[in-house]
Amino acid sequence: MAKLERRTKQNPKIMQSVLKDGRISLYLEYYLGRSETPELDADGNQVYYTDGAMAGKPKYKVKHVRKKENLNLYLYANPKDQRERMQNRNTLAFAEKTRFEREQPFLEDREGYKFRRDTNVNFLDFFQKFINESRNAPSHLNGSKVALNRFKSFLAETPKYSAYSTYIRPDQLTPEMMREFADYVNARGYGQGPITIFNRFKRVVKLAFEQELMRKNPCDGIVIKFDKMAINKEFLTLEEIEKLVATHYPQENSIIQRAFLLTLFAGIRYCDVSRLTYRNVDYSTRALRFEQKKTRGRSNHSHVVIPLSDALIELIGYLPDNASPDTLIFDLPTYIACNNALGTWVKHAGIKKHITWHCGRHSFAVNTLSAGANIKTVSSLLGHSTLSMTERYLHVIDSQKEDAINSLGPIGYKAQYDNEEKYRTQRLEQKTKLDKGKKIS
Repeated sequence: MAKLERRTKQNPKIMQSVLKDGRISLYLEYYLGRSETPELDADGNQVYYTDGAMAGKPKYKVKHVRKKENLNLYLYANPKDQRERMQNRNTLAFAEKTRFEREQPFLEDREGYKFRRDTNVNFLDFFQKFINESRNAPSHLNGSKVALNRFKSFLAETPKYSAYSTYIRPDQLTPEMMREFADYVNARGYGQGPITIFNRFKRVVKLAFEQELMRKNPCDGIVIKFDKMAINKEFLTLEEIEKLVATHYPQENSIIQRAFLLTLFAGIRYCDVSRLTYRNVDYSTRALRFEQKKTRGRSNHSHVVIPLSDALIELIGYLPDNASPDTLIFDLPTYIACNNALGTWVKHAGIKKHITWHCGRHSFAVNTLSAGANIKTVSSLLGHSTLSMTERYLHVIDSQKEDAINSLGPIGYKAQYDNEEKYRTQRLEQKTKLDKGKKIS
Protein backbone atom coordinates (compact mmCIF):
# COMPACT_ATOMS: atom_id res chain seq x y z
CA MET A 1 0.00 0.00 0.00
CA ALA A 2 1.14 3.52 -0.70
CA LYS A 3 2.33 5.53 2.24
CA LEU A 4 0.00 8.45 3.03
CA GLU A 5 1.06 11.49 5.00
CA ARG A 6 -1.59 12.01 7.66
CA ARG A 7 -2.13 14.49 10.43
CA THR A 8 -4.23 13.33 13.34
CA LYS A 9 -6.31 16.52 13.44
CA GLN A 10 -7.28 16.40 9.78
CA ASN A 11 -10.99 15.98 9.17
CA PRO A 12 -11.61 14.53 6.68
CA LYS A 13 -8.64 12.20 6.22
CA ILE A 14 -7.43 10.55 3.03
CA MET A 15 -7.84 6.78 3.34
CA GLN A 16 -7.10 3.96 0.94
CA SER A 17 -8.28 0.45 0.12
CA VAL A 18 -6.91 -2.20 -2.23
CA LEU A 19 -9.16 -3.26 -5.11
CA LYS A 20 -9.32 -6.73 -6.64
CA ASP A 21 -7.38 -5.59 -9.69
CA GLY A 22 -4.46 -4.49 -7.47
CA ARG A 23 -5.06 -0.74 -7.68
CA ILE A 24 -5.37 1.44 -4.59
CA SER A 25 -8.60 3.42 -4.30
CA LEU A 26 -8.53 6.71 -2.38
CA TYR A 27 -11.45 8.02 -0.35
CA LEU A 28 -12.14 10.61 2.34
CA GLU A 29 -13.23 9.61 5.82
CA TYR A 30 -15.13 12.18 7.90
CA TYR A 31 -15.35 11.89 11.64
CA LEU A 32 -18.81 13.10 12.67
CA GLY A 33 -18.56 12.61 16.41
CA ARG A 34 -19.51 9.96 18.91
CA SER A 35 -22.60 8.83 20.76
CA GLU A 36 -22.80 7.20 24.18
CA THR A 37 -25.55 4.90 25.43
CA PRO A 38 -25.68 3.46 28.96
CA GLU A 39 -24.63 -0.19 29.25
CA LEU A 40 -27.44 -2.17 30.91
CA ASP A 41 -27.58 -5.64 32.43
CA ALA A 42 -30.22 -8.31 31.69
CA ASP A 43 -32.67 -6.61 34.08
CA GLY A 44 -32.26 -3.24 32.46
CA ASN A 45 -30.15 -1.72 35.26
CA GLN A 46 -27.09 0.47 34.74
CA VAL A 47 -23.78 -1.40 34.78
CA TYR A 48 -20.88 0.14 36.79
CA TYR A 49 -17.11 -0.44 36.74
CA THR A 50 -16.05 -2.63 39.67
CA ASP A 51 -12.30 -2.05 39.68
CA GLY A 52 -9.54 0.20 38.40
CA ALA A 53 -9.56 3.97 38.18
CA MET A 54 -13.16 3.94 36.89
CA ALA A 55 -14.53 1.87 39.81
CA GLY A 56 -18.05 3.00 40.77
CA LYS A 57 -18.60 4.94 37.56
CA PRO A 58 -21.29 3.93 35.02
CA LYS A 59 -20.31 2.07 31.85
CA TYR A 60 -21.23 3.43 28.44
CA LYS A 61 -21.16 1.96 24.96
CA VAL A 62 -19.37 4.38 22.67
CA LYS A 63 -20.17 4.54 18.97
CA HIS A 64 -18.03 6.62 16.64
CA VAL A 65 -19.84 8.02 13.62
CA ARG A 66 -17.92 8.25 10.37
CA LYS A 67 -18.79 8.94 6.77
CA LYS A 68 -16.94 7.97 3.59
CA GLU A 69 -16.75 9.84 0.30
CA ASN A 70 -15.27 8.06 -2.72
CA LEU A 71 -12.84 10.25 -4.69
CA ASN A 72 -12.60 8.05 -7.79
CA LEU A 73 -8.83 8.43 -7.62
CA TYR A 74 -6.48 5.46 -7.92
CA LEU A 75 -2.79 4.71 -7.28
CA TYR A 76 -0.43 2.09 -8.58
CA ALA A 77 0.27 -0.28 -5.67
CA ASN A 78 3.72 -1.13 -7.04
CA PRO A 79 4.80 1.53 -9.55
CA LYS A 80 7.14 0.01 -12.13
CA ASP A 81 8.74 3.09 -13.65
CA GLN A 82 9.19 6.82 -13.27
CA ARG A 83 5.92 7.57 -15.12
CA GLU A 84 3.78 5.55 -12.70
CA ARG A 85 5.59 7.04 -9.68
CA MET A 86 4.99 10.54 -11.05
CA GLN A 87 1.32 9.76 -11.63
CA ASN A 88 1.02 8.53 -8.04
CA ARG A 89 2.50 11.79 -6.72
CA ASN A 90 0.15 13.88 -8.89
CA THR A 91 -2.88 11.83 -7.81
CA LEU A 92 -1.96 12.20 -4.13
CA ALA A 93 -1.46 15.94 -4.58
CA PHE A 94 -4.88 16.24 -6.20
CA ALA A 95 -6.46 14.12 -3.42
CA GLU A 96 -4.90 16.38 -0.77
CA LYS A 97 -6.20 19.47 -2.59
CA THR A 98 -9.70 17.93 -2.63
CA ARG A 99 -9.41 17.00 1.04
CA PHE A 100 -8.45 20.56 1.97
CA GLU A 101 -11.39 22.01 0.00
CA ARG A 102 -13.80 19.62 1.73
CA GLU A 103 -12.35 20.43 5.14
CA GLN A 104 -13.13 24.15 5.11
CA PRO A 105 -16.98 24.06 5.03
CA PHE A 106 -16.95 20.97 7.24
CA LEU A 107 -15.02 22.76 9.96
CA GLU A 108 -17.51 25.63 9.83
CA ASP A 109 -20.27 23.23 10.83
CA ARG A 110 -18.93 20.22 12.71
CA GLU A 111 -22.42 18.76 13.18
CA GLY A 112 -23.04 18.65 9.46
CA TYR A 113 -23.88 15.32 7.88
CA LYS A 114 -24.24 17.11 4.57
CA PHE A 115 -21.81 19.42 2.81
CA ARG A 116 -23.66 22.64 2.24
CA ARG A 117 -24.26 24.29 -1.09
CA ASP A 118 -25.42 27.84 -1.58
CA THR A 119 -28.55 28.01 0.58
CA ASN A 120 -29.47 31.50 -0.51
CA VAL A 121 -32.68 30.30 -2.20
CA ASN A 122 -36.31 30.96 -1.40
CA PHE A 123 -37.91 27.79 -0.07
CA LEU A 124 -41.31 29.00 -1.33
CA ASP A 125 -39.90 29.24 -4.87
CA PHE A 126 -38.24 25.83 -4.42
CA PHE A 127 -41.62 24.39 -3.41
CA GLN A 128 -43.38 25.99 -6.39
CA LYS A 129 -40.72 24.66 -8.77
CA PHE A 130 -41.28 21.17 -7.37
CA ILE A 131 -45.01 21.49 -8.14
CA ASN A 132 -44.40 22.81 -11.66
CA GLU A 133 -42.00 20.00 -12.54
CA SER A 134 -43.83 17.20 -10.72
CA ARG A 135 -45.05 14.17 -12.64
CA ASN A 136 -47.10 12.78 -9.77
CA ALA A 137 -50.75 11.89 -10.00
CA PRO A 138 -53.20 14.85 -9.95
CA SER A 139 -54.34 13.95 -6.45
CA HIS A 140 -50.74 14.17 -5.15
CA LEU A 141 -50.14 17.37 -7.10
CA ASN A 142 -53.24 19.03 -5.67
CA GLY A 143 -52.16 17.99 -2.18
CA SER A 144 -48.79 19.68 -2.73
CA LYS A 145 -50.49 22.88 -3.90
CA VAL A 146 -52.68 22.92 -0.80
CA ALA A 147 -49.62 22.28 1.40
CA LEU A 148 -47.73 25.25 -0.10
CA ASN A 149 -50.71 27.61 0.24
CA ARG A 150 -51.32 26.43 3.80
CA PHE A 151 -47.66 27.08 4.69
CA LYS A 152 -47.82 30.59 3.20
CA SER A 153 -50.95 31.30 5.25
CA PHE A 154 -49.25 29.95 8.37
CA LEU A 155 -46.28 32.28 7.90
CA ALA A 156 -48.48 35.30 7.21
CA GLU A 157 -50.86 34.66 10.13
CA THR A 158 -48.22 33.82 12.76
CA PRO A 159 -46.72 37.09 14.10
CA LYS A 160 -43.24 35.74 14.84
CA TYR A 161 -42.96 34.24 11.34
CA SER A 162 -44.72 36.97 9.35
CA ALA A 163 -41.37 38.38 8.21
CA TYR A 164 -40.87 35.15 6.23
CA SER A 165 -44.24 35.27 4.46
CA THR A 166 -42.67 35.94 1.04
CA TYR A 167 -39.07 34.78 1.50
CA ILE A 168 -37.60 32.08 3.72
CA ARG A 169 -34.38 30.15 3.22
CA PRO A 170 -34.48 26.35 3.68
CA ASP A 171 -32.03 26.56 6.61
CA GLN A 172 -34.45 28.92 8.38
CA LEU A 173 -36.99 26.12 8.79
CA THR A 174 -36.67 24.94 12.38
CA PRO A 175 -38.20 21.96 14.24
CA GLU A 176 -40.15 24.41 16.42
CA MET A 177 -41.62 26.08 13.32
CA MET A 178 -42.51 22.67 11.84
CA ARG A 179 -44.29 21.58 15.03
CA GLU A 180 -46.31 24.79 15.05
CA PHE A 181 -47.13 24.36 11.36
CA ALA A 182 -48.30 20.78 12.03
CA ASP A 183 -50.63 22.09 14.76
CA TYR A 184 -51.82 24.84 12.39
CA VAL A 185 -52.68 22.30 9.67
CA ASN A 186 -54.33 19.93 12.13
CA ALA A 187 -56.55 22.68 13.53
CA ARG A 188 -57.87 23.55 10.05
CA GLY A 189 -58.97 20.15 8.92
CA TYR A 190 -60.34 16.84 10.07
CA GLY A 191 -59.85 13.16 9.39
CA GLN A 192 -57.04 12.17 7.06
CA GLY A 193 -56.84 15.62 5.42
CA PRO A 194 -54.30 17.31 7.74
CA ILE A 195 -52.02 14.25 7.63
CA THR A 196 -52.06 14.21 3.83
CA ILE A 197 -51.28 17.94 3.61
CA PHE A 198 -48.42 17.76 6.12
CA ASN A 199 -46.95 14.65 4.46
CA ARG A 200 -46.90 16.46 1.09
CA PHE A 201 -45.08 19.34 2.81
CA LYS A 202 -42.58 17.01 4.49
CA ARG A 203 -41.78 15.41 1.16
CA VAL A 204 -40.60 18.74 -0.29
CA VAL A 205 -38.61 19.54 2.87
CA LYS A 206 -36.90 16.15 2.60
CA LEU A 207 -36.06 16.91 -1.04
CA ALA A 208 -34.45 20.22 0.01
CA PHE A 209 -32.45 18.32 2.64
CA GLU A 210 -31.31 15.72 0.11
CA GLN A 211 -30.17 18.52 -2.20
CA GLU A 212 -28.03 19.83 0.68
CA LEU A 213 -29.94 23.09 1.06
CA MET A 214 -30.17 22.56 4.83
CA ARG A 215 -28.00 20.90 7.47
CA LYS A 216 -30.70 18.75 9.05
CA ASN A 217 -34.26 17.81 8.20
CA PRO A 218 -36.42 19.93 10.56
CA CYS A 219 -39.43 17.64 10.04
CA ASP A 220 -37.77 14.52 11.45
CA GLY A 221 -39.95 12.96 14.13
CA ILE A 222 -42.82 15.43 13.67
CA VAL A 223 -46.13 13.76 12.82
CA ILE A 224 -49.83 14.51 13.08
CA LYS A 225 -51.49 11.78 15.09
CA PHE A 226 -54.81 10.47 13.88
CA ASP A 227 -56.98 7.43 14.54
CA LYS A 228 -56.67 5.64 11.19
CA MET A 229 -59.71 3.54 11.98
CA ALA A 230 -61.94 6.59 12.46
CA ILE A 231 -64.29 7.76 9.70
CA ASN A 232 -65.60 11.27 10.19
CA LYS A 233 -67.72 11.59 7.04
CA GLU A 234 -71.48 11.19 7.16
CA PHE A 235 -73.26 8.32 5.42
CA LEU A 236 -76.83 7.60 4.35
CA THR A 237 -78.78 4.69 5.78
CA LEU A 238 -81.00 2.57 3.52
CA GLU A 239 -84.08 4.35 4.91
CA GLU A 240 -82.55 7.75 4.10
CA ILE A 241 -81.64 6.57 0.60
CA GLU A 242 -85.25 5.52 0.04
CA LYS A 243 -86.38 8.97 1.19
CA LEU A 244 -83.85 10.61 -1.16
CA VAL A 245 -85.01 8.54 -4.17
CA ALA A 246 -88.62 9.49 -3.51
CA THR A 247 -87.82 13.23 -3.31
CA HIS A 248 -88.31 15.47 -6.37
CA TYR A 249 -88.31 19.23 -6.71
CA PRO A 250 -88.28 21.89 -9.47
CA GLN A 251 -84.99 22.42 -11.34
CA GLU A 252 -83.63 19.05 -10.17
CA ASN A 253 -80.85 17.54 -12.26
CA SER A 254 -81.73 13.92 -13.01
CA ILE A 255 -78.27 13.16 -14.47
CA ILE A 256 -76.56 14.20 -11.22
CA GLN A 257 -79.11 12.25 -9.21
CA ARG A 258 -78.63 9.05 -11.24
CA ALA A 259 -74.85 9.36 -11.01
CA PHE A 260 -74.98 9.82 -7.22
CA LEU A 261 -77.28 6.82 -6.85
CA LEU A 262 -74.64 4.78 -8.71
CA THR A 263 -72.08 5.78 -6.06
CA LEU A 264 -74.55 4.75 -3.34
CA PHE A 265 -75.09 1.31 -4.86
CA ALA A 266 -71.65 0.68 -6.41
CA GLY A 267 -69.22 2.73 -4.25
CA ILE A 268 -67.65 4.64 -7.16
CA ARG A 269 -65.88 7.97 -6.65
CA TYR A 270 -66.96 11.15 -8.44
CA CYS A 271 -63.71 11.26 -10.45
CA ASP A 272 -64.53 7.80 -11.84
CA VAL A 273 -68.29 8.27 -12.32
CA SER A 274 -67.66 11.44 -14.30
CA ARG A 275 -65.32 9.52 -16.66
CA LEU A 276 -67.46 6.41 -17.23
CA THR A 277 -68.37 5.68 -20.85
CA TYR A 278 -70.57 3.00 -22.37
CA ARG A 279 -67.38 1.19 -23.33
CA ASN A 280 -66.91 0.45 -19.60
CA VAL A 281 -70.22 -1.45 -19.52
CA ASP A 282 -70.25 -5.10 -20.59
CA TYR A 283 -73.95 -5.83 -21.07
CA SER A 284 -73.32 -9.46 -22.06
CA THR A 285 -71.61 -10.37 -18.77
CA ARG A 286 -73.52 -7.67 -16.84
CA ALA A 287 -70.38 -6.03 -15.41
CA LEU A 288 -68.91 -2.54 -15.11
CA ARG A 289 -65.14 -2.44 -15.67
CA PHE A 290 -62.91 0.60 -15.17
CA GLU A 291 -59.57 1.75 -13.78
CA GLN A 292 -59.64 4.00 -10.74
CA LYS A 293 -58.19 7.42 -11.49
CA LYS A 294 -56.88 7.93 -7.95
CA THR A 295 -54.73 4.78 -7.88
CA ARG A 296 -53.97 4.36 -11.58
CA GLY A 297 -50.34 3.33 -12.07
CA ARG A 298 -49.72 3.20 -8.31
CA SER A 299 -51.65 0.13 -7.17
CA ASN A 300 -52.27 -3.43 -8.31
CA HIS A 301 -55.91 -2.95 -7.31
CA SER A 302 -56.66 0.03 -9.54
CA HIS A 303 -58.80 -2.07 -11.94
CA VAL A 304 -62.30 -2.65 -10.58
CA VAL A 305 -65.07 -4.99 -11.81
CA ILE A 306 -68.58 -4.40 -10.45
CA PRO A 307 -71.40 -6.86 -11.20
CA LEU A 308 -74.51 -5.08 -12.52
CA SER A 309 -77.97 -5.88 -11.27
CA ASP A 310 -81.13 -5.08 -13.23
CA ALA A 311 -81.54 -1.94 -11.10
CA LEU A 312 -78.00 -0.72 -11.85
CA ILE A 313 -78.34 -1.39 -15.58
CA GLU A 314 -81.59 0.58 -15.58
CA LEU A 315 -79.78 3.40 -13.77
CA ILE A 316 -76.93 3.41 -16.32
CA GLY A 317 -79.11 2.97 -19.39
CA TYR A 318 -78.05 1.88 -22.87
CA LEU A 319 -75.92 3.41 -25.60
CA PRO A 320 -78.05 5.92 -27.55
CA ASP A 321 -78.58 5.28 -31.27
CA ASN A 322 -75.76 6.47 -33.54
CA ALA A 323 -73.61 7.31 -30.47
CA SER A 324 -70.00 6.29 -29.96
CA PRO A 325 -69.11 3.74 -27.23
CA ASP A 326 -66.84 6.47 -25.81
CA THR A 327 -69.86 8.66 -25.04
CA LEU A 328 -70.05 9.63 -21.36
CA ILE A 329 -72.78 7.86 -19.40
CA PHE A 330 -73.20 10.89 -17.13
CA ASP A 331 -72.30 14.28 -18.56
CA LEU A 332 -71.63 15.92 -15.20
CA PRO A 333 -70.63 19.49 -14.33
CA THR A 334 -67.79 20.28 -11.89
CA TYR A 335 -67.41 18.54 -8.54
CA ILE A 336 -68.47 21.72 -6.72
CA ALA A 337 -71.62 22.04 -8.85
CA CYS A 338 -72.46 18.38 -8.23
CA ASN A 339 -72.01 18.81 -4.48
CA ASN A 340 -74.24 21.91 -4.49
CA ALA A 341 -76.96 20.05 -6.40
CA LEU A 342 -76.63 17.10 -4.01
CA GLY A 343 -76.94 19.41 -1.00
CA THR A 344 -80.18 20.85 -2.40
CA TRP A 345 -81.57 17.35 -3.02
CA VAL A 346 -80.67 16.20 0.52
CA LYS A 347 -82.24 19.33 2.02
CA HIS A 348 -85.50 18.81 0.12
CA ALA A 349 -85.53 15.21 1.39
CA GLY A 350 -85.43 16.49 4.97
CA ILE A 351 -82.17 14.70 5.75
CA LYS A 352 -80.23 16.74 8.31
CA LYS A 353 -76.75 15.54 7.42
CA HIS A 354 -73.83 17.17 5.61
CA ILE A 355 -73.71 14.86 2.60
CA THR A 356 -71.01 15.31 -0.04
CA TRP A 357 -70.41 13.26 -3.15
CA HIS A 358 -67.80 11.09 -1.44
CA CYS A 359 -70.33 10.17 1.26
CA GLY A 360 -71.97 7.94 -1.36
CA ARG A 361 -68.88 5.70 -1.33
CA HIS A 362 -68.90 5.56 2.49
CA SER A 363 -72.62 4.78 2.47
CA PHE A 364 -72.08 1.86 0.07
CA ALA A 365 -69.35 0.37 2.30
CA VAL A 366 -71.30 0.72 5.54
CA ASN A 367 -74.59 -0.55 4.13
CA THR A 368 -73.11 -3.59 2.36
CA LEU A 369 -71.11 -4.62 5.44
CA SER A 370 -74.17 -4.06 7.67
CA ALA A 371 -76.13 -6.36 5.37
CA GLY A 372 -73.59 -9.13 6.03
CA ALA A 373 -71.36 -8.89 2.96
CA ASN A 374 -67.88 -10.41 3.23
CA ILE A 375 -65.25 -7.77 3.98
CA LYS A 376 -62.94 -9.09 1.22
CA THR A 377 -65.75 -8.77 -1.31
CA VAL A 378 -66.49 -5.19 -0.25
CA SER A 379 -62.78 -4.35 -0.34
CA SER A 380 -62.57 -5.69 -3.91
CA LEU A 381 -65.63 -3.71 -5.02
CA LEU A 382 -64.18 -0.51 -3.53
CA GLY A 383 -60.79 -1.16 -5.11
CA HIS A 384 -58.95 -0.91 -1.79
CA SER A 385 -55.31 -2.01 -1.88
CA THR A 386 -55.46 -3.46 1.67
CA LEU A 387 -58.15 -4.86 3.93
CA SER A 388 -57.17 -2.39 6.65
CA MET A 389 -58.71 0.41 4.58
CA THR A 390 -62.04 -1.45 4.52
CA GLU A 391 -61.87 -2.47 8.19
CA ARG A 392 -62.43 1.16 9.17
CA TYR A 393 -66.08 0.76 8.24
CA LEU A 394 -66.49 -2.09 10.74
CA HIS A 395 -66.01 0.47 13.50
CA VAL A 396 -68.94 2.46 12.11
CA ILE A 397 -71.07 -0.70 12.18
CA ASP A 398 -70.04 -1.41 15.79
CA SER A 399 -71.05 2.16 16.64
CA GLN A 400 -74.42 1.58 14.96
CA LYS A 401 -74.98 -1.56 17.06
CA GLU A 402 -74.21 0.39 20.24
CA ASP A 403 -76.57 3.19 19.19
CA ALA A 404 -79.29 0.60 18.47
CA ILE A 405 -78.97 -0.86 21.98
CA ASN A 406 -78.89 2.60 23.59
CA SER A 407 -81.95 3.69 21.62
CA LEU A 408 -84.07 1.22 23.63
CA GLY A 409 -83.80 3.57 26.59
CA PRO A 410 -83.57 2.75 30.32
CA ILE A 411 -85.09 -0.54 31.52
CA GLY A 412 -86.56 1.05 34.64
CA TYR A 413 -86.86 -2.21 36.53
CA LYS A 414 -86.78 -2.07 40.36
CA ALA A 415 -87.50 -4.97 42.72
CA GLN A 416 -90.65 -4.53 44.78
CA TYR A 417 -89.14 -6.36 47.75
CA ASP A 418 -85.53 -6.30 48.84
CA ASN A 419 -84.41 -9.93 49.00
CA GLU A 420 -80.75 -9.17 49.57
CA GLU A 421 -80.99 -10.21 53.25
CA LYS A 422 -82.68 -13.50 52.27
CA TYR A 423 -79.93 -14.30 49.74
CA ARG A 424 -77.23 -13.44 52.26
CA THR A 425 -78.75 -15.88 54.79
CA GLN A 426 -78.97 -18.66 52.19
CA ARG A 427 -75.31 -18.20 51.22
CA LEU A 428 -74.27 -18.33 54.89
CA GLU A 429 -76.22 -21.57 55.46
CA GLN A 430 -74.64 -23.19 52.40
CA LYS A 431 -71.16 -22.22 53.61
CA THR A 432 -71.88 -23.67 57.10
CA LYS A 433 -72.95 -27.02 55.62
CA LEU A 434 -69.79 -27.18 53.50
CA ASP A 435 -67.57 -26.44 56.51
CA LYS A 436 -69.27 -29.21 58.58
CA GLY A 437 -68.80 -31.68 55.76
CA LYS A 438 -65.07 -30.91 55.56
CA LYS A 439 -64.65 -31.49 59.36
CA ILE A 440 -66.43 -34.87 59.24
CA SER A 441 -64.29 -36.06 56.37
